[in-house]
Amino acid sequence: MKLLTVGPKDIFQFPTVKDFADAFDLGPKDLVVSIAMIHDKFLKPYLNGANVLLVDKYGNQEPTDVMIDEIIADAGKFDYDRIVAIGGGAVMDMSKVVAVANGASIDDVIDHLPDFKRTVDLVLIPTTCGTGSEVTEIAAINRTRLGCKAGIASPEMFADHAVLIPELLYGLPDHVFMTSSLDALVHSVESTLSPNSTPYTKLFGYEAMKTILNGYKAIVAAGAPGSDERRAKRNELMNDFLIASDYAGISFDTGGCAAVHALSYQLGGKYHVPHGESNYAMFTGVLRNYMEIKSDGEIAKLNAVIADVLGCDVADVYDEMENLINQLLPKKALHEYGVTREDLPEFTERVMTTQERLMRNNFVPLDADRVRKIFEELY
Repeated sequence: MKLLTVGPKDIFQFPTVKDFADAFDLGPKDLVVSIAMIHDKFLKPYLNGANVLLVDKYGNQEPTDVMIDEIIADAGKFDYDRIVAIGGGAVMDMSKVVAVANGASIDDVIDHLPDFKRTVDLVLIPTTCGTGSEVTEIAAINRTRLGCKAGIASPEMFADHAVLIPELLYGLPDHVFMTSSLDALVHSVESTLSPNSTPYTKLFGYEAMKTILNGYKAIVAAGAPGSDERRAKRNELMNDFLIASDYAGISFDTGGCAAVHALSYQLGGKYHVPHGESNYAMFTGVLRNYMEIKSDGEIAKLNAVIADVLGCDVADVYDEMENLINQLLPKKALHEYGVTREDLPEFTERVMTTQERLMRNNFVPLDADRVRKIFEELY
């Protein structure tokens, strides 16, 4: 049984982009992959002749097969021996694919992934505190040509170096901060409940969820919504959130994500809801249904840990967790995103037929009737 996989050779931390650029000696043999805002605000003075590819040229949504094929083609125009990806999960995931593709199409990569070997170095630097992509071998792709969202994984997509730079996150909009950190919270919970979890993954998973929830409590206590006091507290804690996201990434790379992600992909794929927000829409709905089927074992321990952080009775843990999170990002019913009742059977079928990889990681098995019930309850 595999107890833990930690992919990057090392994880660095620098307070500023300048410190990173000096230590990693950016230059003409690098391909820096980022977005225009990060490039203009943080990177431009420190590139030292590095090649630059800005992915918002191709679209602002989560990575699609069409976008990635265009990026692979454009990356082939540069001469480089290291990719430095600086961005959110989309930027890092696309960069992983570019690094292994060596000019091949995304469909070829997905269909023959074990045959692809990376020939360039890869440095991953997150600008959000949620995906944990910098420490995983996983990339999530919206396969628009097939009408589904898929996750792919290969050891060749592990970074050589993961780098944490809190400065990059200080200006995050509140919504982006919350959707990304919620993604990390879901990663930590799902990987901890997974049948693939181990003492090592649980160590990282529980520490991640405690750090994130305690951070939320501190932010809420700091001041009113949108206040300077809340923003200052969030920035003060940003390094903690970055590390928690890494912990969660390490945990789910071995333990795996499960039904929350499998169900949320349907909302994100059709209605383009940000990934962390779509996860939150499904989060406690899935947990409550797990509890209806099996209320002992790891879920009982998890509920006790969260209840201790929140200072509430275990019986109220999901309500109290939502009460806390709703002060930072209010939860919406599915219909508020435009979902119709006619979508629910289609969503259910897609979960059962295209998300087997994730559904194998459920705390307890969920059949189609149970999945449909969850969608109905959240509608």
